[in-house]
Amino acid sequence: MTKGNSTKITDELYQYMLDHNPPLDMYQRGLVETTYAKFPDAAGMQSAEEQGPLLAFLVRLTGARHIVEVGTFTGFSSLSMAQALPADGRVITCDISDEWTAYGRWAWEAAGVSDRVDLRIGPALDTLRAMPAEPHIDMAYIDADKQSQIAYWEELVPRMRPGGLIVTDNTLFHGSVLDETATGAAAGVRAFNDHVSADTRMESVLLAISDGLTLSRKR
Repeated sequence: MTKGNSTKITDELYQYMLDHNPPLDMYQRGLVETTYAKFPDAAGMQSAEEQGPLLAFLVRLTGARHIVEVGTFTGFSSLSMAQALPADGRVITCDISDEWTAYGRWAWEAAGVSDRVDLRIGPALDTLRAMPAEPHIDMAYIDADKQSQIAYWEELVPRMRPGGLIVTDNTLFHGSVLDETATGAAAGVRAFNDHVSADTRMESVLLAISDGLTLSRKR
């Protein structure tokens, strides 16, 4: 194995990276800060700050108009994607919590994109299975319970347009993917990664962005 030139990401270097990325606007910044203030024990579920501009970039790069998100939490990622959509674009975002998503509703409204976000409360698998079966999704973002990731994937892949993009978060899962004896969420991520890499319907790359980010394109 030939390992590339590795750069240790110190706090200072991380801030440098953020300083050279598109900055969060007042609505994104306010939502990030509110999430950490209101839910300090759960705030780690929020997508990393640099992923907001990245998701927006991918929306624009792919020309996506129909996006499905599995796992809303407080709405940072859906806000970032909705802001990058054209006026006729939509994000269908799935979650089971009215409490968490209430903060997302506030941010989407304040940012003027609430008409682009369709929040569906309930089990995400039920929401996905109720969608049209034919390919119609341009982009999807999976950031929810890890044991169900394969099930989400299997509902999404047939519904993706050719060239459609699935982005999956936490695919390195704090390094625990190396533990062959892992159980629970870590085992779910390991199984998901193996499943994705073997799926010939998609072409995928796993990147060391934040806690691991997998980009998968429909063939």
